[in-house]
Amino acid sequence: MNTTATFPPADAPAAALLDVRAVAALLGCSTRHVYRLVDAGHMPPPVRLGALVRWRRQDIDAWLATGCKPIRHAGRG
Repeated sequence: MNTTATFPPADAPAAALLDVRAVAALLGCSTRHVYRLVDAGHMPPPVRLGALVRWRRQDIDAWLATGCKPIRHAGRG
């Protein structure tokens, strides 16, 4: 099994969609941790295309540029 993660380079089009492995590689964490961050509201939600789960590269880049601020606010309901 290939454990080397690949993701689009920084100069890839802003509309690029990243899978969970590419997001995990950008963040330097596991794929499970990416899903935990999403579930906790700490990162941008994915785009769902049928059964596919993808993140917009521009959303991830913007989130990283702001210092990885939580997306969801306390007191949701």
